[in-house]
Amino acid sequence: MLDKKYLSVEEAVELILKNINFRCLQPETVPIELAYGRVTYEDIIAPEDLPGFNRCTVDGFAVKSSDTFGAKETSPRYLTLKGEIPMGEPPCFSITSGETAAISTGGMLPEGADAVVMLEHVNVVSKDLVEILKAVSPGENIIFKDEDIKKGEIVISAGHRLKPHDIGALAGLGIKEIRVVKKPTVSIILTGDEIIPHTYPAMPGKVRDINSFILEGVLIHSGASALKMGIVKDDYHEIKGLVNKAFEISDIVIITGGTSAGIRDLTAKIIDEIGTPGVLFHGVSIKPGKPIIGGVCSGKPVFGLPGHPVAVYICFELFVKPAIEKMLGLSDKNFKKTVKAILTRSISSQPGRQDFIRVYLEKKEEKILATPLLSKSGLIMSLVKADGILRIPASLLGFEEGEEITVEIID
Repeated sequence: MLDKKYLSVEEAVELILKNINFRCLQPETVPIELAYGRVTYEDIIAPEDLPGFNRCTVDGFAVKSSDTFGAKETSPRYLTLKGEIPMGEPPCFSITSGETAAISTGGMLPEGADAVVMLEHVNVVSKDLVEILKAVSPGENIIFKDEDIKKGEIVISAGHRLKPHDIGALAGLGIKEIRVVKKPTVSIILTGDEIIPHTYPAMPGKVRDINSFILEGVLIHSGASALKMGIVKDDYHEIKGLVNKAFEISDIVIITGGTSAGIRDLTAKIIDEIGTPGVLFHGVSIKPGKPIIGGVCSGKPVFGLPGHPVAVYICFELFVKPAIEKMLGLSDKNFKKTVKAILTRSISSQPGRQDFIRVYLEKKEEKILATPLLSKSGLIMSLVKADGILRIPASLLGFEEGEEITVEIID
């Protein structure tokens, strides 16, 4: 029987988030070239119309649409060819009823024109006369000067993580710099007498640092800055001294390691001593990652993650990442990338506990197959080989071979 003192994932996340102040990070101004992946601090307003002029979308002839009404191959309309519009320059003439002008894709429409007839629907009779073989309606084959966005409209809302096309839109509007939310600084502290730096040679009883590299990568991917504080022995005074230092210089503190119950209790004690309210939960009904500690001290989240690499990754995704997103003021709808797949073997789960199973994906005969990678959470290669994660809800006892499942893709 599962110990009822352990919270569900949802309960634990709610506790963390309600104790973090929304938008607690300061803004900073950056050039748009450095804004990829950053979160907007405020609404960005269009300083002008886009594209800013009536623009042609095809090669053809600019016309007054009313001059083409009724035109067809058996009964064309004849228009006077007034000239050709040069690319990249405003037209030096306008057209009136009965006139037309040659124009290329992207060219600026001359005054008086409200549509463009495609090149293949026009016959050039002479240097100053064309016949129109197909009618066009007002606005056909053109983009109006404010059709993309109007001056004064919101281009991008506050709390949006900027994508490449967002930056392109800002550049198109002539916006050179914007205010974004400062990246949260996240300190990483490794604890354990057995942990050594990755540069050290293999030693009996010692394990090279894996977790700080996992955490640094997922932190960068989540829009945070990682600050590696180093490795500390399983000693109360040493751990507390380093945690206090990290707490002063960072926005979030992650302490990882301490696989024994005594060291976990030590970590919880230190978190409680840093600030209020302190530890919010100690243990969550998940596998891997059950021993996780989550707290908020004077507005700053502090986490005690298990020492096993797979548990570190899972706990980060479930608990630390939502805290970062809350602090950034991220308002985007964060849909996880998922894929439907057929399970290649049955897998069971303990009732009342969420299980997170690494799976390998492959495509066979137009079907995607998901093979569970069953290994202990201390073995990093099951995560390296995995393409995604299968969540087994607390309400289920597992999944059967051949059942269709939803796999969350690992970015």
